[in-house]
Amino acid sequence: MKKVYLTAAVAFALAGSMMFSSCVGSFALTNKVLSWNNQVGNKFVNELVFFAFWILPVYEVTAIADLLVINSIEFWSGSNPMSASTKAIDTDHGRYLVKCDGKGYDIDCPDGSSMRLNFTEEDQTWSIENAEGENIPFMTFVDDTHVRMIAPDGTMMPVEMSPQGVMAYQVAATQTALARR
Repeated sequence: MKKVYLTAAVAFALAGSMMFSSCVGSFALTNKVLSWNNQVGNKFVNELVFFAFWILPVYEVTAIADLLVINSIEFWSGSNPMSASTKAIDTDHGRYLVKCDGKGYDIDCPDGSSMRLNFTEEDQTWSIENAEGENIPFMTFVDDTHVRMIAPDGTMMPVEMSPQGVMAYQVAATQTALARR
């Protein structure tokens, strides 16, 4: 009889480990609370808030919510509900509303127009979605120190992520734009 229970327990543990593997989740809610705590004050205040949140089970509740609800939604839908947000950005040209859905940004401009920026994880590329719904790439991450940026002629040119690289890109883009006039 005990052997049957042991066999069933082992089978259940193996099945459970296979079902729950390969998706750890981003634990976005817990990470947002931790990020907020890092901005509260100096390191001593941050440490006191950290301990208070463990005593008051804030971290435990956010971790359980992430584990049971938010990470499950992220796994099945492909997007994290905690990453969605809307920000208003005031500039000299008016107020822009930027909505983040975890996969890109919708930008509503003061003149009533809007645009969509998408990020493709597979090839590490940012693109702008045109009116026909097609993505036009404008920046691709190559490695930790280089990107490929769109040039005024439509080609992609390598740019070093440094002040000198950004200046070289700016000069090349300006010269090409001036030559078109």
